[in-house]
Amino acid sequence: MNEELTYESAYTELQVIASEIENEEVSVDLLSEKVKRAAVLIAFCQQKLRATEAEVNNIIKQMESNK
Repeated sequence: MNEELTYESAYTELQVIASEIENEEVSVDLLSEKVKRAAVLIAFCQQKLRATEAEVNNIIKQMESNK
């Protein structure tokens, strides 16, 4: 994947992978590859959410200290 990964694109790709697996559209030969990709996407999304939460918390703290 050459384009920069965003939360939205990672989440969308995860939804597609989950749907393919749930609907048994993934061959056994590709299943391991899809699960590995899903694990990478999940880790990316978790990291992005943690970073966003920390940034929002910092902004809130700054706003409260400026009162």
